[in-house]
This record gives sequence, C-alpha cells and structure tokens, in this order.
Amino acid sequence: MIERYTRPEMGQIWTLENHYRAWLKVELAVCEAWHEAGRIPTDVMERIRAKADFDVERILAIEEVTRHDLIAFLTAVEEKVGPDSRFIHLGCTSSDIVDTANGVCFMQAGALLIKDIERLRASIKSLAMRFKGQLCIGRTHGIHAEPTSFGLKMAGYYAEFTRNLERVKAGLEDVRVGKISGAVGTYAFLGPDIEAKALQHLGLKVDEHSTQIVQRDRYAHFFSSLAIMAGSIERLCTELRHLQRTEVLEVEEGFRKGQKGSSAMPHKKNPISAENMCGLSRLIRTNALAAMENQALWHERDISHSSVERVIMPDSTILADYVLNRLAGVLDNLVVKTDRMQENMDRSYGLFFSQRVLTALIGTDIPRQKAYELVQRCAMQSWDTRKPFADIVKADPEITARLDAATLNSLFDATFYLQHEDTIFARVFAE
Repeated sequence: MIERYTRPEMGQIWTLENHYRAWLKVELAVCEAWHEAGRIPTDVMERIRAKADFDVERILAIEEVTRHDLIAFLTAVEEKVGPDSRFIHLGCTSSDIVDTANGVCFMQAGALLIKDIERLRASIKSLAMRFKGQLCIGRTHGIHAEPTSFGLKMAGYYAEFTRNLERVKAGLEDVRVGKISGAVGTYAFLGPDIEAKALQHLGLKVDEHSTQIVQRDRYAHFFSSLAIMAGSIERLCTELRHLQRTEVLEVEEGFRKGQKGSSAMPHKKNPISAENMCGLSRLIRTNALAAMENQALWHERDISHSSVERVIMPDSTILADYVLNRLAGVLDNLVVKTDRMQENMDRSYGLFFSQRVLTALIGTDIPRQKAYELVQRCAMQSWDTRKPFADIVKADPEITARLDAATLNSLFDATFYLQHEDTIFARVFAE
C-alpha cells in the first residue's frame, strides 16, 4: 500500500546505498577543502575523486568484524582508493560525517516534501474554487450552527497547509547544517575554515556551535513541523469522515469499479483512505516526540539518539510523502454532493436563522436577554413540532409587534452568510 502513494525517490533516499553515498559526498567535500587549503596535492586529489567508491556488501562484511559502521565504510573506500586514502577523513570524527550527511539527506527528502505539500495545496484550492458559493451547513459540536460554503471550508484548509509549508521550510532550514569540527567540536585537528569550505561544497550551513554532533533541537524542530502538519492532515481527514457518514453524506471518497467496502455487507462504501491517514498521522506525531527525547544527551554526545534516528528519519519522511500524496488523490477524486448539502440545511427547519432574528430584535431596543428568550422559544417550538422556524417566527405576536413582514422576510435569506466570502478568498489566495 505504501508503494502505491509514495514516490520511489523518497524511499531511495534512505537506502543503504544512498546513505553511504551521502557519507562519501561529505568525505570528498572535506578532501576538497583540504586541497584548497594546500594540504592535499592536486594529483592526489584527482586520484581520490576518480577512485573513491564502495560496495555496500563489502561495507557490511567489514562491519561484521569492526562493529563500527563508519570505520567499515572508510575501510571499504580505502580499498578502492589505495595509498592516497590516508588523506580521507583527515582530522574528522565519525559524527562529522554522519551528521553532515544527515543534512544532505534531509535536504533531499525536504525537496520532495515541499513538492508534496504544493500538490496538496493545489488539490485543496481546486475544490475551494469549484465550490465557492456552494452553501452548506456549518456545524459546531457536531450540531447545525449557521451556513457556510464548501468553498470556504476548503479555503480554510488551504490557509492551514500554507502555514504548514512555511513551518516545514523553516524546519528544513534548521537542519540544513553540517559540522566538521572534530571529536568534541573544538577544531583541534582542522580549522573552522576547512569546515566552512567543505560545507559550502555540500550546500549546507555551518552549525555555529557543535559538540561532537549537531544539536538535536534542530532535528526536533523539523520533526515537529511534520507532526503539526500531520495534525492538519488528520483534521481534514476527520472532516471527510464525518461528512461521509450516512446521516450526512455530503461527500464521498471515490469508489472504483470493482471496489468492495465490506466482506459481509455489499452496500458499504467506507471512508477507508481518510481513516488510514488519521492513523498514520498519529505515527508521524509520535516520531516527533521521539525526536524531542533525543535532545538530552550526555556531555558532548552519547549514542542513544542514533538508534532512534535510524527509524524516525526514514519513517517520518516516507509516511509524510505517502499521506500527502494519498490525501491529494482523495481530494482530486472526491464526490461532492451539493443536493445533499441543501437537504441537510433543510433538516433543521431554518433554525440557523436564529441569530439574524435575534440581532434584528435587538435593533428595536429590546433588551438582549428578552430578545434571546423570544427567539429561543420559537426555536424550541420548531424543533418540537418540526415546523419551519420562519413560519413560527412570523406567527409570534411579540416578534411581529416589533418587526414588520418585509423585515422578517429579509431575514431568511441564506446567501446573507456568504456576503464576505470574496474577502476571505482574497486573503487566503493572495499569492
């Protein structure tokens, strides 16, 4: 199922092959910096560039002996490069390579996630524009409140995912760093100038103060941005699930020919995609908590964060890629039932006009609480008798004594509630 909605590029980022490629990029960038500083001769640098490579299976075989992945990697590269390999990893510690390579991988994954969010925003915008002006009932506490439009519902989600886009970009900028500062970040065997040159080759910023590692508040920021976005995904999917309930049925997920909804009940068409995405959103949020737990390490570093990140870095980015693409697909194929929206508005007998009547009565200088009591009395009668609220209001002598027939008739126009829709759309879609 994951493969159906996840682009191969995202999974490829977290393969062992790409993992080691990122390490090699960092090692070569450090060599380039040493070369520019005059430490590595030009002919040696040319041979390193030409020969530096590895075989994944060879690295794994060496690691079985060394029990250290970075040393196993270096040994495999040294076998390819030969004597010139003495210049590789010069002055570095393992985390210089690992954490800087993480920055490279974060950028690769982040570029895909930004495209995913943009695609989802386009899907939401399409729905907003198509159903601008389409009246539907707004609900608070699950109960009919006042009318809105389906376009406005979607515009709200578009605005939210615009904020998510900015948060993810900010999180990515926080992890777009590397460190080549040595065993405890003091540059004892290489200088800040080497670090700056190496990171420039990789398109990364210098972490202004690293210990043996890049500090994990940066990672917590990035994973938190994904967690907040996952909350938005679940909010939208929860709305779709509620709107697909039989009693509501204002939207439906696309249902393909031959698709089955239940092994027992042939009539079933369930919001399975929205339900699935709600569950996966919880996993993404859980991983953000794990990232926060990684912030507190012993002294200049320990290794308790490493095992966590081997799970959450691929899992969170792959899940986010999956959910964003799947949600865009659901929205692109969403069945919107405009006739059902009108039916549902009629189910509460026009009670949503209550605030209009209340406001009009207050305008006649009647005390607010007295006006509230008059309108509430009519509303409860409408609920109990299932008669139109407008008819009951127009027959109430205390109300008609204050509001004439023309005024009363003007209060029961549902388009009143969309009078500022254009303003909201202009703000949301300003770009």
